Amino acid sequence: MDDAVIVGAEIVAGHDGSAELLVRLRHPDGSEGPVVLDEETGLKLMEACAAGSLDDLKGQSWRRIVETG
Repeated sequence: MDDAVIVGAEIVAGHDGSAELLVRLRHPDGSEGPVVLDEETGLKLMEACAAGSLDDLKGQSWRRIVETG
């Protein structure tokens, strides 16, 4: 694996009460870390990945997040 990939995602409550998307990334060294996306960016990521569910994000490159921002 040459690039960080999405290994999971879940909807969480944001500090202002809006929905946010917490995306877990696995890096090439095997470590994992979270990235929290605001509602708009999360929806753009889902659309860019043609994801019908959060499970459909698994395996997508972290670069898909950058492309939506």
